[in-house]
Amino acid sequence: MGCGTKEPKITQLCLAAIQRLMSHEVVSEAAAGNIINMLWQLMENGLEELKLLQTVLVLLTTNTVVHDEVLSKAIVLCFRLHFTKDNITNNTAAATVRQVVTVVFERMVAEDERYQGIVEHPPPVQGNTNRRSVSTLRPSAKDAYMLFQDLCQLVNADAPYWLVGMTEMTRTFGLELLESVLNDFPGVFLQHQEFSFLLKERVCPLVIKLFSPNIKFRQGSSSASPAPVEKPYFPICMRLLRVVSVLIKHFYSLLVTECEIFLSLLVKFLDGEKPQWLRAVAVESVHRLCVQPHLLRSFCQSYDMKQHSTKVFRDIVNALGSFIQSLFILPNLGNNAALSAPAGGSGSGAQGSSQGGLGPGGINSNQTTQAAFEYRGTWIPLMTVSVQGSAKATYLEMLDKVEPPSIPEGYAMSVAFSALLDLVRGITSMIERELAAEEGAAAEFRETHPGQQWQPQPGAHQVWEEMVSACWCGLLAALSLLLDASTDETATENILKAELTVASLCGRLGLVTPRDAFINRHLQGLSLPPHYTLTVLNSNAASLTGKSYSILGQTVQIISPSSESHQQVVAVGQPLASQPQGTVVLTSKNLQCMRTLLNLAHCHGAVLGTSWQLVLATLQHLVWILGLKPGPGGVLKPGRAVEGPSTVLTTAVMTDLPFIANILSRLFESSQYLDDVSLHHLINALCSLSLEAMEMASGNNKEPSLFAVAKLLETGLVNMDRIEILWRPLTGHLLEKVCQHTNSRMREWGAEALTALIKAGLAYKHDPPLAQNQRLQLLLLNPLKELSNVLHADIRQKQLESVLQILQSQGDGLGPGWPLVLGVIGAIRNDQGVPCFFLPFSESLIRTAFQCLQLVVTDFLPTMPCTCLQIVVDVAGSFGLQNQELNISLTSIGLLWNISDYFFQRGEAITQDLEREEEALQKQAKEKGETLNRPFHPAPPFDCLWLCLYAKLGEMCVDPRPAVRKSAGQTLFSTIAAHGTLLQQPTWHIVVWKVLFHLLGRVRTSSTTADKEKIESGGGNILIHHSRDTAEKQWAETWVLTLAGVARIFNTRRYLLQQLGDFFEAWEVLLNHIQSAALSKNNEVSLAALKSFQEILQIVTPVRDWDKAGDAFTAIGVPPVLIDPLSAYGPGRPLVRSDSLVERLTRYNGAELQAPPPGEESALEDSALWWSAWNTWYRTGTDSTRPPSGPTEKFSFIPSQPFLTALIQIFPALYQHIKSNFSMEDLKKLGVILHGAVSVPISSDASPFILPSYTEAVLTSLQEAVLTALDVLQKAICVGPENLQVMYPAIFEQLLLFVEFSCKPPQYGRMETKHVANAKYNQAEWVALNYVPFAERSLEVVVDLYHKTACHKAVINEKVLQNIIKTLRMPLGLKYACPSESTWKLAVSSLLKVLSIGLPVARQHASSGKFDTMWPELANAFEDFLFTKSTPPDNVSIQEFQKNEAIDVEVVQLISTEILPFANFIPKDFVGQIMAMLNKGSIHSQSPSFTEAEIDVRMREEFSKVCFETLLQFSFSNKVSTPQEGYISRMALSVLLKRSQDVLQRYVEDERLSGRCPLPRQQVTEIIFVLKAISTLMDSLKKTQPENVDGNTWAQVIALYPTLVECITCSSTEVSSALKEALGPFKDFMQPPVSRVQNGES
Repeated sequence: MGCGTKEPKITQLCLAAIQRLMSHEVVSEAAAGNIINMLWQLMENGLEELKLLQTVLVLLTTNTVVHDEVLSKAIVLCFRLHFTKDNITNNTAAATVRQVVTVVFERMVAEDERYQGIVEHPPPVQGNTNRRSVSTLRPSAKDAYMLFQDLCQLVNADAPYWLVGMTEMTRTFGLELLESVLNDFPGVFLQHQEFSFLLKERVCPLVIKLFSPNIKFRQGSSSASPAPVEKPYFPICMRLLRVVSVLIKHFYSLLVTECEIFLSLLVKFLDGEKPQWLRAVAVESVHRLCVQPHLLRSFCQSYDMKQHSTKVFRDIVNALGSFIQSLFILPNLGNNAALSAPAGGSGSGAQGSSQGGLGPGGINSNQTTQAAFEYRGTWIPLMTVSVQGSAKATYLEMLDKVEPPSIPEGYAMSVAFSALLDLVRGITSMIERELAAEEGAAAEFRETHPGQQWQPQPGAHQVWEEMVSACWCGLLAALSLLLDASTDETATENILKAELTVASLCGRLGLVTPRDAFINRHLQGLSLPPHYTLTVLNSNAASLTGKSYSILGQTVQIISPSSESHQQVVAVGQPLASQPQGTVVLTSKNLQCMRTLLNLAHCHGAVLGTSWQLVLATLQHLVWILGLKPGPGGVLKPGRAVEGPSTVLTTAVMTDLPFIANILSRLFESSQYLDDVSLHHLINALCSLSLEAMEMASGNNKEPSLFAVAKLLETGLVNMDRIEILWRPLTGHLLEKVCQHTNSRMREWGAEALTALIKAGLAYKHDPPLAQNQRLQLLLLNPLKELSNVLHADIRQKQLESVLQILQSQGDGLGPGWPLVLGVIGAIRNDQGVPCFFLPFSESLIRTAFQCLQLVVTDFLPTMPCTCLQIVVDVAGSFGLQNQELNISLTSIGLLWNISDYFFQRGEAITQDLEREEEALQKQAKEKGETLNRPFHPAPPFDCLWLCLYAKLGEMCVDPRPAVRKSAGQTLFSTIAAHGTLLQQPTWHIVVWKVLFHLLGRVRTSSTTADKEKIESGGGNILIHHSRDTAEKQWAETWVLTLAGVARIFNTRRYLLQQLGDFFEAWEVLLNHIQSAALSKNNEVSLAALKSFQEILQIVTPVRDWDKAGDAFTAIGVPPVLIDPLSAYGPGRPLVRSDSLVERLTRYNGAELQAPPPGEESALEDSALWWSAWNTWYRTGTDSTRPPSGPTEKFSFIPSQPFLTALIQIFPALYQHIKSNFSMEDLKKLGVILHGAVSVPISSDASPFILPSYTEAVLTSLQEAVLTALDVLQKAICVGPENLQVMYPAIFEQLLLFVEFSCKPPQYGRMETKHVANAKYNQAEWVALNYVPFAERSLEVVVDLYHKTACHKAVINEKVLQNIIKTLRMPLGLKYACPSESTWKLAVSSLLKVLSIGLPVARQHASSGKFDTMWPELANAFEDFLFTKSTPPDNVSIQEFQKNEAIDVEVVQLISTEILPFANFIPKDFVGQIMAMLNKGSIHSQSPSFTEAEIDVRMREEFSKVCFETLLQFSFSNKVSTPQEGYISRMALSVLLKRSQDVLQRYVEDERLSGRCPLPRQQVTEIIFVLKAISTLMDSLKKTQPENVDGNTWAQVIALYPTLVECITCSSTEVSSALKEALGPFKDFMQPPVSRVQNGES
């Protein structure tokens, strides 16, 4: 009533009172109706409008009594107040309406809660009306339903059903109310069918209808279209979009189809032709959707995954992308003013204030830079539009604006950018959460059901995959463009993060194409500089402009990257390309991309799969541009800018480099967390990358890209624990491809990587350890061995260095890996590196390899399996045979000696191990049915080891280099000598035939075919001695050494070898070798051969330290006491296979001591062996001493004196063994050789050393040897049996031949030899020896021998004495003409000695006639000597002459004592010859050449006197056996007397005639001689028995007297004194004869 007054004051009070009542809830339903009516009237009168609104609000909020029409009237009242002229009222009314609408719906919610749990069965709906029956609804629900329905009517500009009394209504307000209801009470619509129906039937069509102007409108084309299109109206459009957002957000499940339409519309609004503001609000709406990933998933499920449905989700994403692109291409057409400057954002875009901090590198750091996108001159600032993950809109909230606002530049871009990022973030986090949950469930399932397979729900995966598939193209296009245009680090970071997230998600879901596309695009355009050609991606980034860029079948429109980037340049470098290009520029953004890429690979490596290749390719290029170089372990370090001046790095990037390098390393370190499949992807990617780098590097020696190789190494190193799974692909690639590459740097790194991996693999503590896992160990070592097939020397060097390191660090644990390691060391060949450019390296290679071998031999022999020892021997041998490094060859021989020592010391252990191994192998072979095949098979395995060693040394003994041959030979024989005792007896058979004789044969062949060319020098400045200056001479030394070695073994091991079955054959072969060596045309060889011959005949018994058994034992710690050669192995003990070292040693060392076991002397004296030796000696002697037949020129070789001496010296020892069967035939053979040997002349070069000076009478050693040989023979005959004595004459014959040499030196073929006295050494090529001493010594031997053997039957029968005399006739006859004076003197004395022995024998056998021919020979000898035709040299002194005369006298005395007294036993002719001779001697004939002073001496008066005396003595001898002899002597005497008479008479006459002049000296001498003869005769007559002198003689003697008296007158004093002597004796005949004579006569 109070209000009814319409008085303002009363009305105010009444309303206040009513409000108070209402607030105490004392209003009934009826009262409420009244109040509303009363308020309505006030409203119509326009009174207290605000109070009215307040009252309505209080009424409706404090209780629930107002319903139905009352309620509708109250609401209408508020609406009407909203449209008054008063602004305040309007706004208050609007607020009240909003609140009232909310109250209505809140009541309904409360009502629903009250009735919860009570199940109602609504009656079936009758008919099919548009307006559904609301009868089923409860009161509050009905109100709400009516209200909402009318709101739709009003917005649609239709009459309301329930809100009766509405006068006017705006669409904007209606839409706002609809939106608030839908947004605040979604439950109502979802729970009640009636409300759902309203949504479908009313709200959606309404929205679609209201959208129509926006859809049809094209910006800028309205004028052209014939029917003007209604322009979009910002307030409605904006509110519609808000409604749509709510509908989609809350009622998507109800309105699937409608939402499809809404979303499609939304996408259309982003179109470039729509007004700027419309696009801005549309983008904001899209942003709202993008922050709801679950919603997006539903879109995907409902549309994209249905067959005939629009691909809504994909369209949304693509639309965002196109929108962003369009902003760059058609920048802000509706808002050109905004382009002018990078504003902080005009209008309400206050959030757009600058967000950039300092510039990335500190450029212009005093002024802040605006974060922005810049592309092709289009500059779009970036504003912060909302917090990440929430879509806070700006223009969708501008409910008060009627005109479209001006959008600040960059706003739309910023929203779209946020939307994109939120979309990515939302989807990925959602899917990853679900993936994680699924993995958790799977793990739980596996724990509870261990045996079963977990089956995930297929649906979920499909949805995720579909979502990604739908959105990736659009995202890729948009993000790429933004990334390219971004100038802000944070923005770039966000974009990169988004790309990274999508890529990793694709990877996790196994979507290869999108994953690769993301990585590809990301990498290609952005990590690398613009215009950079990257071969691996097969596209050229510079030519992408406007092209449809196809990524593996998906087409995406990509705008080419901007050419002028406003980025800060941080580095300038060389591009990695096969063709040289210009420099490239890296910006900070490139580096940022690179970091993201690293991050991707690092965190999501497991899902990259095949994309690794893209990632790695890019990283490789960046690393290259930045100049990072690999260091140890494959870690990349900033390299020095060695690539020339083109690489420029700013300080900013320099500080960043270590960080990048570090992440790079961490990336590969993290590969240890990848599963096996992912790891293989990574390895494969690296391998193919490496192949490309190799292709690029081939053909030039530029620096290659080593990224892939380095990283392969790094990956291998961090995955050592599961190295087996990646070893083969890893090492296979490095081995077959990288290490074989032509680029040296590439190769070097390949080898570095491979060897580092092998070393690390061996050093790693595997589980189980390598020692128990042989397979793994061999797997690790195998690539090392494979490297040997690479021909590049640098690779081999690396390989060997790493072997050395492996040996030093892991040598003890190699075990079964030894054969591989040794194989590597031994793979050094002479053809090392066939192409010429490798050769310089081979020496260093060999040196390194040899270092390894030395290390093995010194340190590791005990740790390796015994089966490898043979390999060690082979390897050491191959070093001996390599021809690059002489010193190494020699040292390797030393190593073989060390190895042999090791075998010797560890013999027991090695034998056991090898035999075990052998048994195993035999068992295997038997199982396979094969025979065991190894070198030297039948011998036991330990012996085979030795044989291999010997065989290797044997090979080196025929090496082309003399030093190696020499060293190897010495080592071989020393080894056999020192350690041969360890061999089984049968093994010796192999040693002899397969090692020693085989070697001798090869050496002989090489020596005989060696080159005779002179070698100038031994390389460098080494001079070669003339004795070694041809290959032939060098081979000679080898031959000598080898032969000596073999002979020594035969000598020291004689007793052992003789127990082998074929010793005789071996002996023959050895003798054959000795013979061929002895007959070789090389003095050194031939002489040495003879020495060896002597040695095997044991003329020289070698005593070597190591041949003494005691020493051998002490070396291995066996006390010498144990040695008992006799008991150890005699004939009584069978040869048992004994492995006891001691037993074997004693057995063989016993043999070595040369103490033959008992009972075997006979065997040792095996005559067949010695006769074989004799035959060899004979053949050698015959061939070497046979004089040349042809002319001298053709003949160049004459054996040397030492050779012949040695040859002859062998005979005596040899003879000791063959004397029992030595026949006359053999003696003749010997004679030929001795004669030949002595006849050989000496070369003039050697003569000064061999010949004594001519004046010395000394024998050469050869001559000595010859005489010794004969001496041995004759001594043997002397003590030998009778039958041997027939050989005496032959010996005499031989010796007498030698005696003849004194006067007639032997001829050697047709050779011209000069006598040594007349040879000037430089003229004559060959010099004959001075044979005189030899002949004289021979003569002495003859005399001695004759002395012993004169009475032997053979000597008598063979007329030895006659031969001696015959031989002596020559020097005796020559006398002064002999080459040497001593000769004839010795001949005389020898004759005298021989005769003194022989004549009695001759007389004794006179009757037999065996000496008949001797007498004339003797007479001639006397004749030739006493009356020689040669004259004494002029320079003979008187004393000399007298001595010589004394010799003549001696001969005559011999005749007088030994011959004449026994005349009756001697042939008459001989006696007659003797008498004639004496006669001749006694009649003195002078030589006219004497000087006066000497004449008396030279007359040989003494001789004549003796002759005369002898003659007289014989004449008056009473022993005259026959009248004939007496007659001869008497006749001779009368001749003498007559001649004396004549001389005396002639002298007297001449004296008388000459007067004062003295007579010639000769005549005086003659007369003196005659006078002396007369006095001699008188003496003889005095001594003789008177009856022996006949009267005739007396008469002649007395007749001399008067003549003598006449001589008294002579004037010469000499004559006078002689005359006195002659006359003196006559006094004895002065007495008259005694009468008894007369009586006798009468």
